[in-house]
Amino acid sequence: MEPSSDEYLDERKIAFYKVISHYHVPDFYTQPLNPPEQPLVSVITPVYNGEEFLADCIESILAQTYQNWDYIIVNNRSTDRTLEIAKSYSDRDPRIRIHDNVSFLPIIQNHNHAIRQISPQSKYCKVVLADDWLFPECMMKMVALAEQHPSVGLVGAYGLYGDGVRIMWRGVPFPHSVISGREACRIRLLQGLYPFGSPTATLIRSDFIRKQHDFYDVGNLHADSTACFRILQEADFGFLHQVLTFTRSQDESHATFTEKMNSIHLSYLTELIQFGSRCLDANEYETRLTDRLSVYYQVFAEGLLQMRGKQYFEFHRKWLDYLGIPVSAWSLFRGFCGALLSGLAHPIKAFKSIARRWPSARQGQKHEHSR
Repeated sequence: MEPSSDEYLDERKIAFYKVISHYHVPDFYTQPLNPPEQPLVSVITPVYNGEEFLADCIESILAQTYQNWDYIIVNNRSTDRTLEIAKSYSDRDPRIRIHDNVSFLPIIQNHNHAIRQISPQSKYCKVVLADDWLFPECMMKMVALAEQHPSVGLVGAYGLYGDGVRIMWRGVPFPHSVISGREACRIRLLQGLYPFGSPTATLIRSDFIRKQHDFYDVGNLHADSTACFRILQEADFGFLHQVLTFTRSQDESHATFTEKMNSIHLSYLTELIQFGSRCLDANEYETRLTDRLSVYYQVFAEGLLQMRGKQYFEFHRKWLDYLGIPVSAWSLFRGFCGALLSGLAHPIKAFKSIARRWPSARQGQKHEHSR
């Protein structure tokens, strides 16, 4: 006999309370660190033409309950009032300094350049992108968790995203505040969830930044995710089940290019190929790779059907070569078949997608922008 809906809910409640009964509430409410206990945190903000939101970003750092920080704002040759706004704050607070780039750098190169500016004395690094901001307890909570668990190399938390309604960066089951790096990677690779978050949403132990010249992979437009994977091969992942950051949607130029190129599916492949064999068993890896490639080739084919042009094809070909999996004619043919079948099943959606893409395919957009 099947249980009624009420009985099912009762079973869920019992299971939940069993978990909570073994949970120590003080573990959730990390204790604030007194000033003498606060290690130095280097806060980094790379910015290009960020006058609209930069002041909000800086004010959120000044409002932190955690006070042992230095703040480096890296101006990437902005042409608006960004530098003026940054200087108005650095003139008032000696913890804030400005690094003015000699020449303009593309987005990933600029983020690498920016994160190299961390203080040699810093124990942790907190990247805060210029469009984003932190809730007042963000740094205190994250550092306290990392200090309590020295095995943690990366700390994340829930964050508001985009319209301020969506809560992002889910995947770590409550009430766990620390999981192994391998388990965090498996959540991403097997479940498709992204617990790490945007650069603004994470705290990084500075030693991991100092290990290599380029912290972010220059060849990957979604390099923040692979940087997290790399840290978690050596360290545990800490997570706070609280909303501590606000992340706006990507800057328009970067978002436009990544959407036009369908690069997110290449990013999923990159994560899996570079780190899957270390985090998954052989069967899991092969199954997941087959699934990812099938979805990827259908998305790749849809882009070609939408007339995204030679640049689109070359972008994918070069990235696949980088991953060591050159374009497969057979897989691409199957992708075309899947795309056509999907179009037949959802004709209105397919027509709108193609109609929306054709004008941009004819115009040819610039994409080397940064913030």
